[in-house]
Amino acid sequence: MSQLPPCPLCGSALTYDDGQQFVCPECGHEWSREAATTTSDSPLVIKDANGNVLADGDAVTVIKDLKVKGSSSVVKVGTKVRNIRLVAEAEDGHDIDCKIEGIGAMRLKSVFVRKA
Repeated sequence: MSQLPPCPLCGSALTYDDGQQFVCPECGHEWSREAATTTSDSPLVIKDANGNVLADGDAVTVIKDLKVKGSSSVVKVGTKVRNIRLVAEAEDGHDIDCKIEGIGAMRLKSVFVRKA
């Protein structure tokens, strides 16, 4: 018996084969066999606010004032962030891991940055 892929939405391993597609009994998501093979083989692609593809180690510029949660600090427009790291399993859309000078380590959403 072959190993079936986990659900791309909820990550459940209880998926089953239903002819030409896979089905997740936990969340009800259905996806085709072609989608299952292409998503597992495709590299991580994260784009900035302008649609440019980002890569690990790139430098980006913040395009909007961002409040830092749990602090009175603000990341100002135009702040340059160097050596970003892309996160595959992003929490709440925060797909960039970085260190900002004067603030420290934090995660950013790619929609609020542009490639520098």
